[in-house]
Amino acid sequence: MGIIGWILMGLLAGIIAKFLMPGKDPGGCIVTPLIGIVGGLLGGWLGKVIFGVDSIDGFFEISTWIAAIVGSLIILAVWRLVARARD
Repeated sequence: MGIIGWILMGLLAGIIAKFLMPGKDPGGCIVTPLIGIVGGLLGGWLGKVIFGVDSIDGFFEISTWIAAIVGSLIILAVWRLVARARD
């Protein structure tokens, strides 16, 4: 998957994560895809470490999307904790 695919998936996974975990978040159109991209990488790594599977197979694979969304939810939760601690 190319860089454009990662950015598009990150944007969509970040939006889905924010939809699944509603609330006030600092950041906007820049932070959402970054959360999604980092979340996709985290989800893929966790899938490999915990389950021993390659969860980042391709753009249209369901395992890729699940890993990206779960990772994005984790990153979003950490982001909220860090942002709340700064306030």
